[in-house]
Parts: sequence; structure tokens; C-alpha cells
Amino acid sequence: MQVDIKNIKKQFEKSMNDYDKNAAVQDLMASKLVIELLKISDNFENILELGSGTGLLTKRLVKSIRYKNFYANDLVEKSKMYVQKFIPSANFICGNALKVRLAKKADLIVSNAMFQWFDNLDKVVEILKTNLKSDGILAFTTFAPSNFKEVTEITGLTLKYKSKEELETVLKNKGFEILYSETFYEEMRFNTPLELLAHMKHTGVNSLSEKTWTVKKVKEFCDKYSKKYPKTILTYSPIIIIARERGQY
Repeated sequence: MQVDIKNIKKQFEKSMNDYDKNAAVQDLMASKLVIELLKISDNFENILELGSGTGLLTKRLVKSIRYKNFYANDLVEKSKMYVQKFIPSANFICGNALKVRLAKKADLIVSNAMFQWFDNLDKVVEILKTNLKSDGILAFTTFAPSNFKEVTEITGLTLKYKSKEELETVLKNKGFEILYSETFYEEMRFNTPLELLAHMKHTGVNSLSEKTWTVKKVKEFCDKYSKKYPKTILTYSPIIIIARERGQY
């Protein structure tokens, strides 16, 4: 499905107050990303975080990574408040991540649970390289094609997720060396399908669909889910990628 940036912004803006309480998997992804990043280096002069949101990744970075300049970007202006709570000196840039232009190139571009919203990864990586130093690090988490498989099977709604291998190929073709990559699975359990939908709403994921979930549509989803699955489960399939830019290719 085609991603609507305005809709994504609207839904994440709505969900921010409840995001951290519901984003257990995204929090785990941020934690694992920083753990693997620290094995490569704990010192980056200029850091650019894309999709900073409520600062789940920001707060982990500031505890573990040394830096001189920290730049944070998000579609939602409110993200600035969260970021500067953890890093008061952070330079916040509101807007589309692909339109960010740094005066000083980054040693590290990092992002948690955002890359799945990009439509054309080849183009995205090419653009991000313009903000990254030669030999700089691109580290991000995203999701594999089996993400939310239960919801997809019932509604047909899904993003254009890429597999770990497809992501690696895109990066290698753009002159990156893969330093670390991993796919893993996490299941979240709920008492009812309605709870599952509420969870997705509170993490901004209802921006998958531009249409409003009417009472009728919610009931239809819950009925179909209950018939198809004996237990109410939502499968996440996160991917972690850390790559180094290798200059001209």
C-alpha cells in the first residue's frame, strides 16, 4: 500500500501520550540496537536520529554513546519536547526525514521502528548517504514481511516490508558493508481482538489505513479474528541492521 505521510503524522501525533506504555516491542528493538552498536563504537561526533518520536531510542543513546552534536528529526513537532528532556542540547529538525540537510555530516545515522514507512529504500539510502560521512554508520530497526501477519490475513492491510536479505542487498548495492543484521520474533498476547486494535491505535499503527475504523468494521474484524485464531496474538517481526558506508561504489 502507498504510504500517506500526512496520515502517519496525524496518527502518531494522536498516539504519543500512550505510545511508551504500549510500545514494548519498539522499546526492545531500541535496546537491542544500542547493544549491538556499542560493540562497534561508543563514540560518534555527530549523530542524526530519524523518527525520534517519544525518545525511546534517544534515552538509550544518551546513556551509552558519547557525542558532540546530536540532531533529532521527526514529523511531529511535539517530539522535540521528548528529545530535549533526554538531551537538552539536541538540535531538533521537524519534517520529512528525507528533506533533512545537515551542515556537518553525521558519523552515525540511527533510527528505531521507522524505516518500514519508506516506500523506495534504494532512493532513501541514496538520500541518507548525503548526510553521512564516508565510513559513517547507518543503524536502524524495521520490520520483516511477516509483521502483523494476523491482521494482514484478515484485513489485507500491510506495508511494503522487505526481508533482512533484501535490505542487505539494497545497502550493499549502495556501497555499504553490513556489520550486523538480525531478524527476530515477538508475540504480544491480548484478552480480546478489541484490545489488540487498541494496542495498534496507541502505537500509531492505525496509520496503516486511511479509512476510519467504524463500529461495524471493528465488529467485523473482531468476529473474523475470533473465528480464525483461538488466542488473540499479534506477531511482530523486527529487523536490526547496522552498516558502514564504504565511499564510492
